[in-house]
Amino acid sequence: MARIASHTLKAAAWGLLFAAVLAALIVVGSRNLNHFDAALVGYTFATLFATFGITYRYAVWLQRPPTRLYWRRGWAVFFSPRFIGTNLLEALRRLVLMFAANVFIFRRGRLRGLAHWLIMWGCVIAALITFPLVWGWIHFETVPGHLETYRTFIFGFAVRDFAIESPAAFVIFHGLVWASFLVIAGVMLAFRRRMIDHAAVSLQQFGQDILPLVLLFAISGTGLMLTASYTWMKGYAYDFLAILHAVTVIVTLLYLPFGKLFHIFQRPAQIGASFYKDAGQRGEQATCRRCGQPYASAMMVRDLASVERELGFTYEMDPARGADHYQQICPRCRRALFGLAQGVAWSDRLTERLSTTKSG
Repeated sequence: MARIASHTLKAAAWGLLFAAVLAALIVVGSRNLNHFDAALVGYTFATLFATFGITYRYAVWLQRPPTRLYWRRGWAVFFSPRFIGTNLLEALRRLVLMFAANVFIFRRGRLRGLAHWLIMWGCVIAALITFPLVWGWIHFETVPGHLETYRTFIFGFAVRDFAIESPAAFVIFHGLVWASFLVIAGVMLAFRRRMIDHAAVSLQQFGQDILPLVLLFAISGTGLMLTASYTWMKGYAYDFLAILHAVTVIVTLLYLPFGKLFHIFQRPAQIGASFYKDAGQRGEQATCRRCGQPYASAMMVRDLASVERELGFTYEMDPARGADHYQQICPRCRRALFGLAQGVAWSDRLTERLSTTKSG
């Protein structure tokens, strides 16, 4: 219990630190809140809470012995002076293929991969637009003396001017519309799979599989309704739609640390695990103490044994039998040993029964 309490306090401290840093960046980036829109304060507090929750859960996750080992080993392997150049190129390749292209999802199915890709890029585009605007890091002003021209400010510094009626303005001011179209298309494909794929239907849970899609669709749908209201309906029901959209966004932000969407922040850490496995393949290989055949990297076997000890699982063996730890036996020989142990147990039982029968 003391250990759990210590991990909880550490995670809470990290969460508070990250939330405080973000709050400070909001104040600094908006020039002491001069460019902060008070109407968006609800979004801001939701992002601060989400930052605390995500950091808290991530810190708890990293304190688990297996995750902590992969995390530390992964970074140590990545920054190894001997392979740093190769690792940087490999990291760039995996960033493009695994993150940008979602190749690992497309391997499971084309429509599944397309659904994931659409949702991911829709959310990325929306986040890159929404959060800087909410926090006051980006704002627009009309150029003095040129009311048909907007000037873009980032962190209070003027960046570029563009005409209000220009194609660039149309693309910029409708960025969330394009993101909503991507998300809605991806959500529809995901729902289609969950309705016709019997394997997915049998395993899905509402809180983990349906609710995230419903929230993403609600955000995108209400956002498009806002655009339709002020573009074609002269602001009809705009106030109600603005509140409804705010509620869906805030609920989703509050849900982020607790639901399936948390995997967005976990997934990049798996790149470190892949570098760890690559380093294991390049390094010394462990040979089975029973058959003498290589079966895994020696680094992984040593680390696995240390993690098991830390978790309280003791699989030490008698060195006189050829191995100090059960992990030094390959999977094939473990199955053989299991069969041999069963044979010995049956033999002892039959011998006991025979001796009992003869004595009777």
